[in-house]
Amino acid sequence: MWRTFCRFQMCFVLLTALAVLVLLSNIHLVEHLNHGTGLDLRQTERKDDMNSLLLPITKGGYCGYHSHALSKAERLEEDSLLNSVKWPGPPNDKIPFLKSTDAAHSRFVILNSQGLFKVGDIMEVLVRMHDYEGNPKHYGGDYLHARIHSPLLKAGAVGKVVDHQNGFFSVYFTLLWPGRITVSVTLVHPSEGIQVLKRLREEKPDRVYFKSLFRSGNTEETKMCNVCLPSKSSVCNYTDLHTGEPWFCYKPERLSCSNRVNHAKGGYLKNLLTFDEHLFFQSGVNIKVPILASGPDAVTVYHLKIKDKGFLHSTEFTPSGYFYKDHWISGRPYARQFDKPSEITECLQGKVVYLFGDSTIRQWFEYLTNFVPDLKPFDLGSPKNVGPFLSIDMEHNIMLKFRCHGPPIRFSTVSSNELRYVANELDGIVGGQNTVVAITIWSHFSTFPVEVYIRRLRNIRAAVLRLLDRSPETVIVVRSANVQELGPEVSLFNSDWFSLQLDTIMRSMFAGINIQMVDAWEMSLAHYLPHALHPGPIIVENQINAFLSFVCPN
Repeated sequence: MWRTFCRFQMCFVLLTALAVLVLLSNIHLVEHLNHGTGLDLRQTERKDDMNSLLLPITKGGYCGYHSHALSKAERLEEDSLLNSVKWPGPPNDKIPFLKSTDAAHSRFVILNSQGLFKVGDIMEVLVRMHDYEGNPKHYGGDYLHARIHSPLLKAGAVGKVVDHQNGFFSVYFTLLWPGRITVSVTLVHPSEGIQVLKRLREEKPDRVYFKSLFRSGNTEETKMCNVCLPSKSSVCNYTDLHTGEPWFCYKPERLSCSNRVNHAKGGYLKNLLTFDEHLFFQSGVNIKVPILASGPDAVTVYHLKIKDKGFLHSTEFTPSGYFYKDHWISGRPYARQFDKPSEITECLQGKVVYLFGDSTIRQWFEYLTNFVPDLKPFDLGSPKNVGPFLSIDMEHNIMLKFRCHGPPIRFSTVSSNELRYVANELDGIVGGQNTVVAITIWSHFSTFPVEVYIRRLRNIRAAVLRLLDRSPETVIVVRSANVQELGPEVSLFNSDWFSLQLDTIMRSMFAGINIQMVDAWEMSLAHYLPHALHPGPIIVENQINAFLSFVCPN
């Protein structure tokens, strides 16, 4: 027995020695490979981690907002926000085109149109929707625009639309000026089209895609990038370290994730709709088509003889302002008109003005730089229409800066080094009574599920609160979204319905915070100019007047 035990012990020692030899051989082999290829695994991990990790493959590809963990408070807020933008739809998703909403068969009527209307009164309009066979609709969900206007006075204001979800809509207008006032009601999208837009938003968040160039020496590769990437290939993860904002690109075959050079819009996916769905998106048929009146479409409004001639508020609906003789009349008592360059210079003297966002706030930079002769653009060598841009008035100590927000951004080529998130930029501002910040962020988020936008605004809001906490006198202004021209293709990517949903969420998330709001939505909807993504100069001028009224209220 003793002899057997010794034999067993000797075998165990020999096996242990053999395992140690194999381990040492493997370590030597790995070190040799690292040395021979010039690749240090630890260095590569440090170099390509954090900003560009390879992610595990998940079902359906990669979507950063899916994996984001929310606190209990964030989850409650998100649920509340999502509930606030719920939109009623058809009873099923198989409604034939002839049963969908037809503006030509629908009508509106001014209630009590023969009555006496005075400035300050509320006027109610009832809209009845019908289908293409002339039958009345019995469910809601159509998207309508409504306004009152007096063309000779260059006056206009928006109305509040209430969907009764039975084929009837009520529109409430506050009558704000005397004279003959005409009512206009427009079908933006039928409910059947809205149902398609909701499907696209959830199922095709990659329908606008982006690209990045990767370069090392003479080797170049271009790869698709997005918040959501559909296939299950390896990706580079460029999630922002500070905000956690997700962004991914497909991994180059020959280059490292750290070799990314730039960011650019790639293009738009085609063939998104079935033949039947295409019928719900026809210019002149069911996209921004006027609904005619059954009876008179105008009323005469008389003067209201009262001592207080200020803005009249109603319990039903009070617009943020209205146009009169091409000037935006706001309900705020300190609203001003800055008609001369010298008035703007006086207002901004000694101030630094930061403009963050998309091309609709870049219009503010362009307007101020062009209108105020003392503001001289400083060439930063930035690509046209992309930025960053800088204008300086040395004599009056004014600095005006524009920077686009971080991805998703559909601008032409932007250096990856210039991709900055608004929240991070806000954290770098000292603030104070001579600091002005203006922000807009909406249009480039229209193709994504709403959760992506909520996350971005939550980060910006947190940074705004930090800035106000350390510098309460900082003036912060948010510019809302605006309506735009729509056609069949644009509707699938930038519909006013998408913008309305985002704008509603933005207003909710910034409510109760010490910031100011320029209501570009009502300005673009109330004015007589055709709708455009980039509103005309007269509308931008009125936006600037509203903005500067917050900066210099006295």
